[in-house]
Amino acid sequence: MKKEAALAVEAPTMLSEQLRRGDVLSAACPSRAILQHITSRWGVLALLALEGNTRRFSELRRLIGGVSERMLAQTLQRLESDGLVQRVAYGVVPPHVEYSLTPWGEQAAARVRDLADWVEARVPDILQHQRNSPVR
Repeated sequence: MKKEAALAVEAPTMLSEQLRRGDVLSAACPSRAILQHITSRWGVLALLALEGNTRRFSELRRLIGGVSERMLAQTLQRLESDGLVQRVAYGVVPPHVEYSLTPWGEQAAARVRDLADWVEARVPDILQHQRNSPVR
C-alpha cells in the first residue's frame, strides 16, 4: 500500500490555480518581486517603523539608521505600489507627507515582526555559531 501511494502521481495543478496562488520558487512568478520589496534590507525596516504608526519621511529616516534618502524614497514607493504603504501629501508649504501602512501592510509587518523578533532573540547564539563556523 505504501509503495502504491509513493508511486501515485499527483494530479497536475490547473494553470488558473497556479496563477491565483503563485509559485514563489518559479523565476517567472510575480510574487517574487513583491517578496523582494517586503524582505529587502530597507523594506523590512520600513514596515517595522510604520507598524501601527503614521510617520513623516524625515522621522522614518531618523528611525531607520543608515538608510539614505534615495533608498528610503525608493523603498516607500515600491511598498506603496504594492498596496502596503499609504502616502498622504498635504498641499501646504513646506510640503507635508505622511506614510502609514494599509491593512495589507499591517499584515505583512506582523509577519516581518515575527521574523525580526525570532532573529533578535537568537542573535547571541547565531553570533556564537558564526564565530565557531569554518565557513566565513
